[in-house]
Amino acid sequence: MELAGRQNPAEITTTAIAKQMGLTQGALFKHFPTKDALVETVMDWVATRLIERIERAAQSAPTAIAALEAMFMAHVGFVAEHPGVPRILFGELQRAEMTAAKRLAQRLLQRYGERLGRIIEDGKRRGDISRDIATEAASTLFIGTLQGLVMQSLLVGDVALVRARAPQVFALYVRAIEARP
Repeated sequence: MELAGRQNPAEITTTAIAKQMGLTQGALFKHFPTKDALVETVMDWVATRLIERIERAAQSAPTAIAALEAMFMAHVGFVAEHPGVPRILFGELQRAEMTAAKRLAQRLLQRYGERLGRIIEDGKRRGDISRDIATEAASTLFIGTLQGLVMQSLLVGDVALVRARAPQVFALYVRAIEARP
């Protein structure tokens, strides 16, 4: 992930990975038979850690909006701490064939969307979120907003941009879904 934070993941060689890890290339291949297997392991680590982080963040929030904000900011923090992750993920998603890493990314997106859906539905029941909001659309907008922030930071080469813009962008998201008196 550190290498991907500095260069195009498609151009990272197994030699460079082994060197980064302080291993020989042969030792690397003892644990990972292919580079794809290594990327799959990285994606599994990412999915597990990101879901854990957003779950923890949402857990103690007193309202649905607060839970969504905690999740949003936790996700932003994860990306800021691991800037290679979105580069690896976007690189995998561009591959035409279905890879194990791509399947993991799809499952992550599904789990994330399901969690968002539960929070949004809870917010609708409690009156925080407008009852006429389409839950799936609100989930899609949440994830798409994060992806847009991340993509912009990658384009300008400044991962700090994600953190800087996140509060204002989340405020706009809330205005779109919150219940109005």
